[in-house]
Amino acid sequence: MTGEATVEDRIEQRAPDERRPRRKRRSRRRMALAAAAVVAAGGVAVVGTLGLGGGSEGGAATTNLPPNTAQVTKQTLRDTQDADGELGYGPTSNATSRLSGTITAVPDSGATVTRGHSLYQVDDRPVTLMYGAKPAYRPMKPGTEGEDVEQLEKNLNALGYDGFTVDDEYTSDTADAVLEWQDDRGLEETGIVELGRVVFAPGAVRIGSVEAGEGDPTGPGKKVLTYTGTDKAVTVQLETSDQRLAKKGAEVDITLPGDDTVKGRIDEVSTVIEPGAQGEDPTTKIEVVVWLTDGKAREAAKKLSLASVDVAFTAETRRDVLTVPVTALLAMQEGGFGVEVVKGGTTSYVPVTTGLFAAGKVEIKGTGIAAGTVVGVPKS
Repeated sequence: MTGEATVEDRIEQRAPDERRPRRKRRSRRRMALAAAAVVAAGGVAVVGTLGLGGGSEGGAATTNLPPNTAQVTKQTLRDTQDADGELGYGPTSNATSRLSGTITAVPDSGATVTRGHSLYQVDDRPVTLMYGAKPAYRPMKPGTEGEDVEQLEKNLNALGYDGFTVDDEYTSDTADAVLEWQDDRGLEETGIVELGRVVFAPGAVRIGSVEAGEGDPTGPGKKVLTYTGTDKAVTVQLETSDQRLAKKGAEVDITLPGDDTVKGRIDEVSTVIEPGAQGEDPTTKIEVVVWLTDGKAREAAKKLSLASVDVAFTAETRRDVLTVPVTALLAMQEGGFGVEVVKGGTTSYVPVTTGLFAAGKVEIKGTGIAAGTVVGVPKS
């Protein structure tokens, strides 16, 4: 640091009899243990001024060579972690009735329902699936405006009804199209879409469990069935301490039964609270939904229904960085870490800045450290 004496200056300023006697080499076992503690904590250490006896930043010589050596290598370092996942159809949603009456028809579990078709029937009248992200939450009639109206009009248009402008306004032209749709669906022709007559989902759905049978009474708030999407997806539950792995949009590797490895992409990340058993506290998990992203992945998963899979997450990638084995790190007397550089029959201690720890390697930077530099490591 500017204005401060270097280690060499402080040594030279002492009288010969005041100079510090050469200190015996610190136990490499103790140093490695300190390094391992940092790795366990996921820490990043920056070494201060070198002051370990027996060497200097300038490279004071010693003939006591380390038992083994390794070369500094330039490579791509990845912080990866595997987790168990469940191959299925992604998150489950509930279809909850908003209508009072009697359930007169329900689909079979595993059936697929597409736009314009019935999810179930109440009093012999269909509840129709339409596509959209916003749930239906009110009746829609002339004068109603909003995103739900635009969703309805997009679906009517996709189903072949016309004569209206697709926007967020429910006009008399929209009502005319609704009258025609109601006639085709066997509904009372009012021009008004009553709350509960339409269920919006992001796309086609696959029926999961059926919670109400034919003949059962239903009413507002009563669950009728559950559904998922129709595309295969993997669901993973992570501990909250592994939150760093769950980055929306990140690519993952999925190993399917039979050891086929395919690509996936994280689509949804959410926090879920699981109730505890009697007398136990609830636990918090990070739920990650991974969609299969390419044709190979979807084709490989097509023959599978529900299966346990292995998901390899990559939390961080550092490209073309200098690395050494973690065991090459030495705890410095002044704090931080260094490495023992070996040149011929001599060694010197060089302080380093550490970066990513992964796969038994650590990213380092230090004066004079380059690819091919030889460093000491403990005896294997």
